[in-house]
Amino acid sequence: MSLSLPADPPAARSLTGVAREAIAALDGRSSWFAPATSAIVFVVDGLGAANLTARSGHARFLSSHRGKKDVARSVFPSTTAAALTSLLTGTAPGEHGIVGYRVRVPETGVIANQLRGWEAGELPAEWQRSQPLTLGRRSFVVTRPEYVGSGFTVATVSGAEVEAVSALEERAARAAELAARHPGSFVYLYAPDLDAIGHKHGWESDAWTTTLERVDAVVRDLSREVAPSTGVVVTADHGMVDVPRHRHVLLGHDDGLLDGVADIGGEPRMLHLYTAPGAADDVARRWRESESGRAWVMTRDEAIEAGLFGPIGEAIRPRIGDVLVAARSSVAYYDDRVDDKAPQRMVGQHGSLTPDERIVPLVRLGAFA
Repeated sequence: MSLSLPADPPAARSLTGVAREAIAALDGRSSWFAPATSAIVFVVDGLGAANLTARSGHARFLSSHRGKKDVARSVFPSTTAAALTSLLTGTAPGEHGIVGYRVRVPETGVIANQLRGWEAGELPAEWQRSQPLTLGRRSFVVTRPEYVGSGFTVATVSGAEVEAVSALEERAARAAELAARHPGSFVYLYAPDLDAIGHKHGWESDAWTTTLERVDAVVRDLSREVAPSTGVVVTADHGMVDVPRHRHVLLGHDDGLLDGVADIGGEPRMLHLYTAPGAADDVARRWRESESGRAWVMTRDEAIEAGLFGPIGEAIRPRIGDVLVAARSSVAYYDDRVDDKAPQRMVGQHGSLTPDERIVPLVRLGAFA
């Protein structure tokens, strides 16, 4: 069947290339960036290109330094765990194995959180299967204190020196200092502040706009602090769409869409449905009949054949749901049978294939400008 999926332009840049090309620029080998003595990749979690364009008046510095073609495509699913791993390993989810927010561990049947599953004992140490780009080169990570030493951090930035800095402004200043003190180094600077506000209040909220103004000021100050020979690129792991409560699709105990579904993984805009043996085709058919007007519904094999996860390792294949449901309109799917209703209070969402969720900015500063 034809899935009618949105197609990336042939020359589109992938998020998988951002850190890899920034590191290559240190040796004068990048096809994206000019040579640099040190490189900083600044990830502003949740800042999609469409979000930035819509609020350009509140991010004058970022907007004035961004060309119309300075964008990249995030991976699928367009969620933090998958996207950051792809950025930091230079590989697609089908290779590194972080194929969603929550996925089923084939060996145990546990639905594991891909960001916090190591701490919960849900994921083995070798779950992430690609080598981080931070191995083999002097690298630094500047992030919030709560992420230092986490299983996800260890899995994605092995070999780097990780520094804990609470305030966003101080984080950026520390990144500039490290780049200046250690020529030839790669510095990964991470800011989850905007994403957190977007989930809670929505990206169209005043709180999100205020946080964007703060991010813009931090980027402006960073550009002034770095040496002219230091390359800086500001990007994101995904964009965000707002889904109000009246657009929630609640899946209850008597919902026929759940017939044959054993487990639900993923997240509200990109479900992994793990089906009972032999039920995948029937589940896919029912979901298509009901939801094809507002979601892409595909089997695991169809998604893999379409190349959505990139090249697939055989050990990765069973991590993917038997049926995938990726929202294309402003809806979010929730398992209403669970006791924890806290996720239903989130406004800002991401994970699917829409341009608003997948296209992120590439703002070049310093030697990369």
